[in-house]
Amino acid sequence: MPRSLPVVLLLVLIAAVTTGCSDDTQPPAAAPTPSASVAAQLDDPPGTLTCTKVVSAVREGTLMTPGVVTDIVTASTTADAPVADEAQRLSTAFTAAVAAHNTDNEPDAIAAVSAAAAAMVKVCGDSGLETVG
Repeated sequence: MPRSLPVVLLLVLIAAVTTGCSDDTQPPAAAPTPSASVAAQLDDPPGTLTCTKVVSAVREGTLMTPGVVTDIVTASTTADAPVADEAQRLSTAFTAAVAAHNTDNEPDAIAAVSAAAAAMVKVCGDSGLETVG
């Protein structure tokens, strides 16, 4: 190894350490999260986002995909009561289905998720939110 290489590595190491310890550096700012009012403005009329997500999940057959039901339930925080109530029922059924994984109850639990999603899609359709957006 040439004699200058250890010196260069030492200088790079010193520069990295002293740069990282500087008082002038600021940690990166966290990305802003949308406020509840912004979320409500995006969900106009209330429940549109939730209904769009559940209808899409039913059509695509992704209800049991991790994160899909959570996303639907999260979107329901700005929805009106009928849609939000159905989202909670869907969440309850999904939680039970996950708990029933690899048991004799799993098929029935998954069927309950499908039934809850179908009921939710019906509420969305009855309220006119299935086709909005």
